[in-house]
Amino acid sequence: MTKYIFVTGGVVSGIGKGVTVASIGRILKARGIRVAAMKLDPYLNVDPGTMSPYQHGEVFVTEDGAETDLDLGHYERFIDENLSKLSNVTSGQIYNDVIGKERRGDYLGGTIQTIPHMTNEIKRHIGQMGRTSKADVVLVEIGGTVGDIESQPFLEAIRQMRKDVGHENSVYIHLTWLVYLAASKELKTKPTQHSVRELRGIGIQPDAIIVRSDHPVNSGVQEKIALFCDVDVQAVIPIETVDTIYRVPIKMEEAGMGNYLVKRLSLTPSMPYAAGLEDWRAFVNEIGRAKESLHIGIVGKYVELEDAYLSVKEALLHAGLREGWDVRIEWISSESLEKGRDLDRLHGLDGIVVPGGFGYRGIEGKIVAARYAREQKVPYLGLCLGMQVMTIELARHLLGNDEPNSTEFAINTQYPVIDLMPDQRDLADMGGTMRLGSYPCDLKPASQAERAYSECDYASPVYERHRHRFEFNNAYREQLQAAGLVISGHSPDGRLVEIVELADHPFMLGSQFHPELKSRPTKPHPLFRGFVQAAAVEHRKAGRNDDLQVASNGIHA
Repeated sequence: MTKYIFVTGGVVSGIGKGVTVASIGRILKARGIRVAAMKLDPYLNVDPGTMSPYQHGEVFVTEDGAETDLDLGHYERFIDENLSKLSNVTSGQIYNDVIGKERRGDYLGGTIQTIPHMTNEIKRHIGQMGRTSKADVVLVEIGGTVGDIESQPFLEAIRQMRKDVGHENSVYIHLTWLVYLAASKELKTKPTQHSVRELRGIGIQPDAIIVRSDHPVNSGVQEKIALFCDVDVQAVIPIETVDTIYRVPIKMEEAGMGNYLVKRLSLTPSMPYAAGLEDWRAFVNEIGRAKESLHIGIVGKYVELEDAYLSVKEALLHAGLREGWDVRIEWISSESLEKGRDLDRLHGLDGIVVPGGFGYRGIEGKIVAARYAREQKVPYLGLCLGMQVMTIELARHLLGNDEPNSTEFAINTQYPVIDLMPDQRDLADMGGTMRLGSYPCDLKPASQAERAYSECDYASPVYERHRHRFEFNNAYREQLQAAGLVISGHSPDGRLVEIVELADHPFMLGSQFHPELKSRPTKPHPLFRGFVQAAAVEHRKAGRNDDLQVASNGIHA
């Protein structure tokens, strides 16, 4: 029978439930145990697809086209499994489902209530994940903090789940923050005690408590928490803040989390965890090794919130480490470039990344970055909108004016080199209506894209994840190809342009898809590896001899 691990959070938000779930998944998978992960989000949006990145960070797109919480990116990167739309459930989805059933008459005239109708729907989603994934263990993160009114239906649902699946098949883990008082130089457990008391008032007794802290947690603190929160002392797992989130699974394993869960859930490992974590340890050790730095500029309009480009940042880290470089990111506002500011920050970069986005704000600044990369022969990687910006900039250079544009930004432009996809023209709703999910892409032989993929043992066609409404306008294909644009990737029917690159440039490549979503710590994405390789050549050619660096967070900003 499938086992379930439910992870709740208390005291404060933002202490790392997503990384905690991902890390537990990593240490279980290291034992050969099949795992799946999902997140229950209490907000009323159906999904984060229409939410501002400033509100929510990046939108992580799954293989089947679900627009989900960024924590699913952590799950995929840590457990190295492709997740699906079943892995993210929101209050908005639950309300939609319940109201839809009521309108169809499925409840036979009953009065619809939070309990049992909402809670039953939440449990149905959790059970569906267990049945569909065929995992030995399903990890379930409950978003928000214990005490939030929005989380109450989800907490009630997981309380009921223990009765449904049995004590031996379920574990409640509570993550809290230990408050440190500088004046007395001690860690205070009272907020953790109160958080557990709140959880127990709902009817959930934690089986294990993970305590987060910026300071070492001694055995006395662990014993006190065990006593007052009524858990075994070996089930109090201290996780001190570390230099990189990728070290958390190792610290969690050393603290005994893996062995506790195996015993508590009567799991049967198929391999020793030490062997299963060998590649992971090597990756983490590489983060801490001193190495030369590459300076990469990320040009976007949400750079004040790095989580808006979380997967891009992590993909650069993965590729940099594989190639033996410490990536140092320069966050450059496209709005500042648009207004003529910060232009000097482009000088001295080893490479430029223009990530995805929507809307006209800051677009001209991204075009400035693309123009600089083309003219100065600086390696450039354009992702989704970054590919479109690269195309617009080349068209403007070809025609000698600023008229070429995308109809997303200039509906009446004379030269719509980027245009709305035909099947998007009559859509009224914004949410969930884009080209979403994984699609095949045929690669042009001997192109930079094809070489990058083949070096990583990928064969054409490759499958990549999309999230866009606008596409390369084929009416300008021949004209732009004559100007040096190489269409190095397209849909199998040849209709949709997926990858473009410049013929006379060391590395200027744009993808209509989002390669960052498929990068893994031990398996960097080919396009990011190709980009980092080109940036390394630029670095050496420019004669930049930085001192060796040890990454304090795995990546610099």
